[in-house]
Amino acid sequence: MNYENKKVLVVGMARSGIAAAQLLRASGALVTINDSKTEEELGDTLEVLRGLQLEWKLGCPADGLLAGQDVLVISPGIPIDTPFVQEARRMGLYVTGELEVAWQLSRGTLVAVTGTNGKTTTVSLLGEIFRNAGRVTHVVGNIGYPYSLAAMISREEDVFVCEVSSFQMETADTFHPRVALLTNITEDHLNRHGTMEVYTEMKMRMFANQTREDWAVFNADDPGLRGLSERVRSRVLEFSRKKTVREGAYVRDGEVILRLNGQERTVCRTEEIRIPGPHNLENALGAVCCAAVMGVPVPVIRYSLKTFKGVEHRIESVRVLDGVEYFNDSKGTNVDSTLKAVETMTRPTVLILGGYDKKVSFEALSREIMEKQDIIRETVLIGATAPQIEDSLRRAGYDHITHAQTLREAVELCREMAEPGWNVLLSPACASFDMFRDYEERGRVFKKIVNEL
Repeated sequence: MNYENKKVLVVGMARSGIAAAQLLRASGALVTINDSKTEEELGDTLEVLRGLQLEWKLGCPADGLLAGQDVLVISPGIPIDTPFVQEARRMGLYVTGELEVAWQLSRGTLVAVTGTNGKTTTVSLLGEIFRNAGRVTHVVGNIGYPYSLAAMISREEDVFVCEVSSFQMETADTFHPRVALLTNITEDHLNRHGTMEVYTEMKMRMFANQTREDWAVFNADDPGLRGLSERVRSRVLEFSRKKTVREGAYVRDGEVILRLNGQERTVCRTEEIRIPGPHNLENALGAVCCAAVMGVPVPVIRYSLKTFKGVEHRIESVRVLDGVEYFNDSKGTNVDSTLKAVETMTRPTVLILGGYDKKVSFEALSREIMEKQDIIRETVLIGATAPQIEDSLRRAGYDHITHAQTLREAVELCREMAEPGWNVLLSPACASFDMFRDYEERGRVFKKIVNEL
């Protein structure tokens, strides 16, 4: 796509929108930026755009700015059925998003990862593997570093490892990864997508433009992915911690085995993988597949699995105080993610749950907590979903429930409940928007509170 001299309206001045405006202007587009917030409300975040000869239209709705535009670039937070977006399409504007623009204007090889959970850990691990292999690597996308920023400095020999969300896929038409990995699909974001069928289709759009020259990597253990690999045109690899796969990575007798072109290589023993938990074993297996088809030698993959420490806000040990270990799993923004965190706990644990309501069921989590009440000894509920979670827990027969009005109060209650040898785990199973800007802010606040105890 050639954006030179095209009139482009970029709506939403968060990180990705700001980066898209920079990239488009550098590509010769005539850019107008828009946000419902005023310049004063957006503050210093717009400083990087000063001097770029952009037209600023802030503190006003976007629908009055469509006339005369060629392209509309929307934030991932704006649904495609929003009235002004539908109006733009009726007017003949090309409607797209930052991810798509960055793909069109970047140079290099793209490895993309999507799924309900495990995305951030997997892309971070892949970034480490490729860097250890000596490749110039950009870890971008939904992880927080906009694809567009890296696209401006990219070269043909570079590698992009991109975390892709279902929101971003709503506006992706030409997006074409050389290697695409789907970690898992469980109930999430139904307040946006409506049904699991629509949510799954958004995930599968990542494979739509792949050919027989490309690779698609699927989790063979995840029931939500059943049958999906049969729909892609690319070459398929699978990974499994429970069974042998025809091509891909799997576990046999405590060893990670890579099987490609009918040949097997032992990568490492499972206990050598530094990041803990069965879910992280799955993430590691998926990363092994992607790295191998990108030509990374097995010894480099092995070294990376042994040394990668994991990511912030994902079952992150914060502190041991009075014999109690505090874990920050603020990235546990859905039920399946929290289930995986619960699986990782091996000591008695006080669990902090609750947050923004994404219109999902907590029944599966409640049943798991009831079955593992020897591990999850107490729960402390916060946020908008606290009453809903309490109802679900009580229906499952679990009644070790306490409420807190703030995260600080929750941590203080956990300290009172937890005995030496226990854990305190923040893994809310919910988004953070009822109390915090995002899960990162929630995690940072939790760590600050814990470190002040």
